[in-house]
Amino acid sequence: MPWSTPTLRDVRSLVRDAVNASLPGADANVPNSVLRVLSDNQGALCHLTLQYIDWLALQLLPDTAETEWLDRHGDIWLVNADGSTGRKMAALASGTASFQGTIDGTVLPAHTQLQSAVGMPAGSDSPYEVVTYETLADIITSSAAPVEGAIRALDPGSFGNLPTDASLSITIPVPGVSTTAQVVALTGGTDDETDEQLRGRILRRIQQPPMGGAAHDYEAWALAVPGVTRAWTVANEMGIGTMTTRFLMDDLRADDDGWPRPEDIAAVADYIDKMRPVAVKDCYVVAPIKQFIDMTIADLVPDSEEVKAEIEASLRSMLKLMAAPGQTIFAAWVSYAIMNSPSVQSFRLVTDADYVMPSPGHMAVLGTINFDDTAST
Repeated sequence: MPWSTPTLRDVRSLVRDAVNASLPGADANVPNSVLRVLSDNQGALCHLTLQYIDWLALQLLPDTAETEWLDRHGDIWLVNADGSTGRKMAALASGTASFQGTIDGTVLPAHTQLQSAVGMPAGSDSPYEVVTYETLADIITSSAAPVEGAIRALDPGSFGNLPTDASLSITIPVPGVSTTAQVVALTGGTDDETDEQLRGRILRRIQQPPMGGAAHDYEAWALAVPGVTRAWTVANEMGIGTMTTRFLMDDLRADDDGWPRPEDIAAVADYIDKMRPVAVKDCYVVAPIKQFIDMTIADLVPDSEEVKAEIEASLRSMLKLMAAPGQTIFAAWVSYAIMNSPSVQSFRLVTDADYVMPSPGHMAVLGTINFDDTAST
């Protein structure tokens, strides 16, 4: 049976029995007696000690450790792409913005600070956080056309990423330069790795120790890059002696189903090239190919927008857990995910065939869910 901390009542009872056994004629069960009070106090101290030992036992293994102790396990087991150990920390967003001059040749100095305007992202109920940025070099502006310059956020985190054409305002106006700039590209900001993501990497490192270039080594190297949350590697897919790694960035690229951009692929490829064995003929780092899967659900009970939203969320969770490059999505998985939605009582899955991927590089992504009460098999 698994160990569990005895209750305070049980510990006090054990202490009283021990006192009675060691002192012939004494009775520690008499209410308000000195022996009763001393026994109960000693029992309470023993109970606190047992509770601490019980908690400490959970911290000694990474699968049950809390945040502070999990970080210690991470520092022991993990080395990240940037040379740090343990948890992947938040990264700064960086990119370019366009600046318009009002007087030709005006220099916008390096380290000029800008702030993001408060706005509402598309499809979101929350406004942008106000983030401070800075220019990285002197920018010679022109009144004829906007001039692009490099900028970066001063605070790490995904909130530093902004869409193209978002407005930035220069904190301290510079004479001869418009006080408003436009974002050209501003990405790369990541949040701190979550406890569960860190725990998963630690357990992967323990269960699959480095083997000098095995497939799981390539996955671990990809996961060591900030922003990468899932990775898969296949040997010999592109020919004998080759390794092919695909990965996703579920948080950083959430607006595109987690699919990496070219600069993300380049960053992962650069790190893997530093780590992989030189004997590997060729190493390919690529993004999976999206394969949208559509489905039709009929006779839904209850038929409401809330239930439909629950079904979509459940299907997305299932795909995040089960989907992988080349992985068939079985109709049974789809049915289980729909039935696992909290409010669903009954339904009929019209599109009941398995979703087979066209190639080892294709990966299932949720497409259109049709709710059709008139559909027939």
